[in-house]
Amino acid sequence: MIKELKRMPFFSETDLKVLEHLIQEKQIYKRSYHKGATVHEQNTECYVMDVVYSGKLVAYSLTPNGSESVVFEFETGSIIGANLLFGNQNRYPMNIYCTYDSVLLHISKSGISELLKGYGFVMQFVQSLSMNAQGMNRKIAMYTQKSLRENLMDYFLALSTQQKTNWVVLTVTKKQLADYFGVQRPSLFRELKRMKDEGLIEIANKRIMIKFLNGQG
Repeated sequence: MIKELKRMPFFSETDLKVLEHLIQEKQIYKRSYHKGATVHEQNTECYVMDVVYSGKLVAYSLTPNGSESVVFEFETGSIIGANLLFGNQNRYPMNIYCTYDSVLLHISKSGISELLKGYGFVMQFVQSLSMNAQGMNRKIAMYTQKSLRENLMDYFLALSTQQKTNWVVLTVTKKQLADYFGVQRPSLFRELKRMKDEGLIEIANKRIMIKFLNGQG
């Protein structure tokens, strides 16, 4: 496990003896979770910081009508709970569950305190906190400042840049996409149909042709 940790940016500059001690004392331990497993339930206390070793998770809240609203996504290298661990309000504000089979490193509060004595870990820790905050700010802006169409266009543009094509493939289901934007599936489908009718996109199952890139429609 030491070699695995040293390959991760978080621990690359941490002293081996420190890691060995924390592992022996079970201050750092690894656990696997299946797709669909809930790792942390809303309103439970945060006792550990998680580092996503592999897989993908989401934090979601339930709307009054029972649908899910995905607020944040965690991928390999992301941290979970760091903003709660040392705070007075240390309960998870949302449910966190796996959208893929995942492996997490759980680090206790005392373990984090020990690791924070090392400059290399501190810099990785601060950078990850900053990235989480920026991601949350983008989500807040999405909810409060932009229409569903604008958010969809931004999402498709990001996929186009990532996949390097105007024919993008959705990597999530339409339900997951609706949850991500905090809307009901019928609302998403109606907006996609409007965009198609107006010549902004073409739809073929999970493939979307982005026509507005070329000024069409």
